[in-house]
Amino acid sequence: MIDTLNFEFGEIRVFENFVLVVMKEGITVKPEYNDDLENIAKKYYKGKKFGYITYRKNSYAVNPMVYIKTSEIENLVAFAVVSANGLKASNLEVERRFLKKPLKHFTNLDEAKNWVKEMIENLPR
Repeated sequence: MIDTLNFEFGEIRVFENFVLVVMKEGITVKPEYNDDLENIAKKYYKGKKFGYITYRKNSYAVNPMVYIKTSEIENLVAFAVVSANGLKASNLEVERRFLKKPLKHFTNLDEAKNWVKEMIENLPR
């Protein structure tokens, strides 16, 4: 792990090839939170690709408009959702409509990390 960053919405752990995000219980993820993600992308991943893993161990809401801004982060190449209790298929479909990046659901954090790593390694050079 490179760094741990705390925000009003939750915690972001920065790793070599991905960020691991844990949102706080009961919040609503808003599009303006993307400003922090954009700053992280510029600071820690300048000139390289990275993935985003959201570890949904808390209950919270997401304004789907957030994904429009997330999609604009050029060096973000994969978006993984990890939830142990399973995610409603309808929620994931809504997220897919707004996010223009590869998106996959996992019930295991290690599987999500491996998928993100594969996505980065398999990018055209």
